[in-house]
Amino acid sequence: MNKTDLTNSIAEKAGLSKVESKKALDAVLASIGEALKEGDKVSLIGFGTFSVTERSARQGINPLTKQPINIEAKKVVKFKAGADLKL
Repeated sequence: MNKTDLTNSIAEKAGLSKVESKKALDAVLASIGEALKEGDKVSLIGFGTFSVTERSARQGINPLTKQPINIEAKKVVKFKAGADLKL
C-alpha cells in the first residue's frame, strides 16, 4: 500500500473527500515528524511507538573497492509495533 492507496482508504472509511483525507494524513505525518525531530517519543496505543535512537560510529567496507570506510554516528527512527498490530 502506498500513500495514495492509504489516502483513498481513509477517505472511504471516514466518509471524507480524497482531498480532505490527504490533508489529514499529511498533517498526521508532519506532526509525528516534528515530534521526532524534537526528540520526543510518539505512542499510538494499539498501533505502536515511534522513537529516535542514536547509532554509534562504526567501521564499514565499501563493497565496490573492498576498502574500509568510516560510518559516522547518526540518529535514526525506530518503530515498535503495538499489541493490536502484531500478526
